[in-house]
Amino acid sequence: MPAVVVETKELAETVLASIVGGVGVTVVFSIAIWGAARFADLSRGGRPLAAGGAAAVAVLALTVTAASVVLGIVVMAQK
Repeated sequence: MPAVVVETKELAETVLASIVGGVGVTVVFSIAIWGAARFADLSRGGRPLAAGGAAAVAVLALTVTAASVVLGIVVMAQK
């Protein structure tokens, strides 16, 4: 039986997870930035309800970003 130099399945899983994680966290964080910018614009424009919605989006996206970072650290620490 020949020696296996590269575990293709594990390598593919790692590449897929890193792409999904990298792109996913970047998109969620960009939504947080968008929400914060919209909050600033809408609050200056005298639209408090819409500004509150934008702030809620920003806080939710920041929470998801932080949870993703914590999950990544936990997964790395367990391996």
